[in-house]
Amino acid sequence: MIIDSLLDTDLYKFSMMQVVLHQFPAAQVQYRFKCRTPGADLRPYLDEIRAEVHLLCQLRFADDELDYLRGLRFLTSDFVDFLGLYHMPERCIDIREGESPGEISIEIEGPWLHTILFEIPVLAIVNEVYFRNTRPHPDLQEGRRRLQEKMGLVRDDPALAEFRLADYGTRRRFSKVWHDEVVATLKNQMQPYFVGTSNVLLARRHSVLPLGTMGHEYLQACQALGPRLRDSQVYALEMWAREYRGDLGIALSDVYGMGAFLRDFDMYFCKLFDGARHDSGDPFTWGERMIEHYRNNRSDPRTKTLVFSDSLNFPKAIELFRRFSQRCKLSFGIGTNLTNDLGYEPLQIVIKMVRCNGQPVAKVSDAPEKTMCDDPAYLAYLRQVFELPLP
Repeated sequence: MIIDSLLDTDLYKFSMMQVVLHQFPAAQVQYRFKCRTPGADLRPYLDEIRAEVHLLCQLRFADDELDYLRGLRFLTSDFVDFLGLYHMPERCIDIREGESPGEISIEIEGPWLHTILFEIPVLAIVNEVYFRNTRPHPDLQEGRRRLQEKMGLVRDDPALAEFRLADYGTRRRFSKVWHDEVVATLKNQMQPYFVGTSNVLLARRHSVLPLGTMGHEYLQACQALGPRLRDSQVYALEMWAREYRGDLGIALSDVYGMGAFLRDFDMYFCKLFDGARHDSGDPFTWGERMIEHYRNNRSDPRTKTLVFSDSLNFPKAIELFRRFSQRCKLSFGIGTNLTNDLGYEPLQIVIKMVRCNGQPVAKVSDAPEKTMCDDPAYLAYLRQVFELPLP
């Protein structure tokens, strides 16, 4: 069984889920799976994926797991009580062959409150099923060698004493066992550089900090839930602030591109939120623009945190640190390069929200290949409303 605990997911799923319970309990959504890896054939593993998802849908939160969640300062008691009744509804997920050779189709549709937790464990299942079939005897020694080499880049350089990294690698990990070893190694050998993990189960198991705030789906859903499309980003940030009252204050910047984010992230949000997260486009340009934006809005960038999390590896993270250290607070979330770097090509797979309350929603990031929408007319309208350039 690949997933044996509902804690085996990323923290931001719980933080978003609490907002859904309190603010949008009736919202209906649809998610769709996409594999961006050319030539990857997932069809032979359909039955195995279905079997693992069936087992996932039988899971419930154990009492000790609920007690752990209750101890997180930002989760409310009524939300944890709800989780005590929760299970993933199998009727809401459909897994079948796709239309193109080698493709599989995974669609998730139903109440947002009950389907939000599917994404991360389902992606982890697809990854692990694929790799345990295509790489049944993995070279773990090579993975350990690569991990030691990466850690050495940081530990051996006195100029990187303030470098801080977190594990963000749940969804694209090689396997849960390897993920566990990576987190254990980072905790034991990378203090004080290693600050935590997005994976709640491993944070609990290894007594490290669980990390995460909001994901793209939250801002996407607000396209349908807010008063009007142009104000949807402002609405999402305001609803987040209403829920968390200044806690969990890292805003996601790339649902509509950097220009649209800066137009909406005014002085109020600059002062209210602790920082912002980069997840597409050129990170150096993004960092310079964020620092300039804080200065223009009478906020000292040295008091703000910039989180970089877009396809990072250690050399790029170190280069970013050298550019921006002393100018702001920094954190680096490294995913695939930590949890799926054993010498094999990782899968580039995602599950994205495509509809909310029957209306199309979309992410239009600074990286065109990350745009995902099933309605071209809506996508064109979204670009017009947010003054985004045509692709």
